[in-house]
Amino acid sequence: MTTENPVPTFEKGLVPAIIQDATTKNVLMLGYMNEEAFVKTRKEGKVTFFSRSKNRLWTKGETSGNFLMVRNISLDCDQDTLLIHVDPVGPVCHLNNDTCFGETPNKSTDLAFLEQTIQNRVTHPKEGSYTNELLNKGINKVAQKVGEEAVELVIEAKDDHEDLFLNEAADLMYHYLVLLAAKGLELNDVIKVLKQRHG
Repeated sequence: MTTENPVPTFEKGLVPAIIQDATTKNVLMLGYMNEEAFVKTRKEGKVTFFSRSKNRLWTKGETSGNFLMVRNISLDCDQDTLLIHVDPVGPVCHLNNDTCFGETPNKSTDLAFLEQTIQNRVTHPKEGSYTNELLNKGINKVAQKVGEEAVELVIEAKDDHEDLFLNEAADLMYHYLVLLAAKGLELNDVIKVLKQRHG
C-alpha cells in the first residue's frame, strides 16, 4: 500500500472517500472518513469509514469478509476529498453487486475483470480453482503452459478455423495473465514498458 504525503483537511469533521478498483478502474462506492478512520485505514491497509448512521468507525467487510484492501490513497487539489484505489475481496455492495452503482456491464468478458479474478486467486486461493491448481505447480509449469498455448495459437493461425484460432488466443491470454500474476506483476506493468518504448 502506498499513500500520498498530504493529509486531508478535517475542518468539517468528515471528508468524502471515493473507492475505485485499482485494476478495473470502476468506481465501487462512496463513503466518509473522519481523521480516526483515515489513520486506521492507512495503518491497517483496509478501508475504514465513519458510519454516520451507526455513529462509529466501520471497516468495510467487518461482517461480510468482503474487505477493501488499500493499494494507494491520493487527495484532490483542495485536499478535502480522498481517492482510494483498492483490491476488493468479493462484492462491494450489500446487494451482492461488484459496485454500489449496480453490476458492471459485460464484466465477465472484460480483460481487467479477468486479471482481477486471477490476482484475487493469488491473494485469496479458492479450492477447486484451476488458476490456483496451476499456480501451486510453480512458475516453471505456468511458463510452460504459456509456451504450449503460444505454439497452439501459431498452429491455428495457419488454418482458416476462426473459432479454433480465437479459442487458442483466449487460452494464451488467460495463461499470460496467470504468468504475470505468478511473477507479482500486472498488465499495467507491461503497458508502462510499451508506453516508454513509444516515447
